[in-house]
Amino acid sequence: MADKDGDGWTECARGHRHWGLHGASGLLVVHHDDHGVPHVLMQKRSVWSHHGGTWGLPGGARDSHEDAVTSALREAREEAALAGDRLRVQGVYRDDHGGWAFDTVIAESAERLAAVCANGESDEVRWLPLGEVVARRLHPGFAETWGTVSGAIRPETLVLDVANIVGAQAERGWWNDRLGAATRLLESVAGLRLTHPVLAQWYPRMVAVVEGAARGVRDIEGIQVVAAAGSGDDAIVDVVGRAKPWERVLVVTADRKLKERVAELGAETAGPKWLLSQLRG
Repeated sequence: MADKDGDGWTECARGHRHWGLHGASGLLVVHHDDHGVPHVLMQKRSVWSHHGGTWGLPGGARDSHEDAVTSALREAREEAALAGDRLRVQGVYRDDHGGWAFDTVIAESAERLAAVCANGESDEVRWLPLGEVVARRLHPGFAETWGTVSGAIRPETLVLDVANIVGAQAERGWWNDRLGAATRLLESVAGLRLTHPVLAQWYPRMVAVVEGAARGVRDIEGIQVVAAAGSGDDAIVDVVGRAKPWERVLVVTADRKLKERVAELGAETAGPKWLLSQLRG
């Protein structure tokens, strides 16, 4: 394993030539302005490069020791001087060509970060409002997937009704150790690779609402724990109400009245079976 050991041309099952012996990845950085309009950071490829003069994402060949996220962040740093520590990765979309794949890593930015042409691979780097992207001359691979990828750029938050999920899990004796049962559930969820209808890898914000005897649960890496001072349902409604209008919020609960309350705020719901089936599977 060595840096740049992915550089080189290869051919996929479709008979197309691609740059990246181990596949390739690019970083799609998204910022929503105060009006909820998404802006994406785009790169105009240097004229001498493959598909030169077209617009796409900072990206390139993945090294053999890298995963998609590591590779995309590195490429964005090399090509656009973009600092990855100010981004939150939301997920990865995989465009699989058969034996070769391009991974689009979607990341949220709280601001329009400064970006420049940091090497000779770019002629321009610019933030574009979402509606202006298709007006550009796009890289063919980017253009082919943009219709799907653009539908998955909203920030997503998963809100867990922990008491309801633990009850549905029917762990023996959980009612005598609600704190332990809630902790075990969240530890399992934290290491879970959740399924998504579009993304190959999904990293939603996760908020777990606990109540009663389970209020002592501490934050687990990747999960924000909210201890309800009173009703757990009220605390969940408060979490949903604080979401930005452009965010997608999915509440995991089987409580019918709670489902109705969060639906009025624009949230979606899924039953505990959706989550528990992934834990078992």
